[in-house]
Amino acid sequence: MFQYIAFYKPYGVLSQFTAEGGHEGLSGFGLPSGVYAAGRLDHDSEGLLLLTDDGRFVKKLLDPAFGHSRSYWVQVDGAITSQAVEGLSKGVVIKGYQTKPCQVEMISEPVDLPERMPPIRFRKNIPTSWIRMTLTEGKNRQVRHMTAAVGFPTLRLIRASIGNLTLSGLTPGKWKNIEKKAVF
Repeated sequence: MFQYIAFYKPYGVLSQFTAEGGHEGLSGFGLPSGVYAAGRLDHDSEGLLLLTDDGRFVKKLLDPAFGHSRSYWVQVDGAITSQAVEGLSKGVVIKGYQTKPCQVEMISEPVDLPERMPPIRFRKNIPTSWIRMTLTEGKNRQVRHMTAAVGFPTLRLIRASIGNLTLSGLTPGKWKNIEKKAVF
């Protein structure tokens, strides 16, 4: 019987069990043995991480041919414009690669969002804004590179969902067992 786990990865934690480079790994969160992360979130990103011991499921989840959606709440530096949102949704060139079109919308700060430790820097004269981005691909640091390409660097990045699975009911550092069918 395979295990499937939804985990709210906190900021500063790696998506691997071994600590490295001064960053904590997943080993301190009481996760069951034998599971591993299905995909990655960089140490400076937070949010939903799926863990499992089902290798075939991971292969299907990560294979670009299947194009499974992943949504992110993104806090950007500055008051993002409708032109930047439109540019992101059409896809941008990052490191010589044209990203696929994606869904992007301006949103209010997500409700009940936990404070990040350390907090995002605050600059009195420069506003921040929030967008939701839903991608079907996942290049290394793609969201950060995309927002920077349209002139609005990412300050905070939270994966809110993978397929149908959301962060609902989770807080940073907490996890719950789920059924495979909860994802797709």
